Amino acid sequence: MMAKFEDMRVKSDDQLQADLAELKREAFNLRFQAATNQLERPARIREVRRDIARIKTLQTERSQSAKA
Repeated sequence: MMAKFEDMRVKSDDQLQADLAELKREAFNLRFQAATNQLERPARIREVRRDIARIKTLQTERSQSAKA
């Protein structure tokens, strides 16, 4: 998983924002599928949530370093 985090580090702020929007859309769709019992891979919900957290962590780190 660490390699994925390193891949995110090299992306621009705009790319991260676009990825975040896409992941949030996917998370919404997964929640909807779970509610209607049509979910094929329940573990994907956890993966998406963690990817969202990784992006938000990176964005926070960048905003903190920009202030300093």
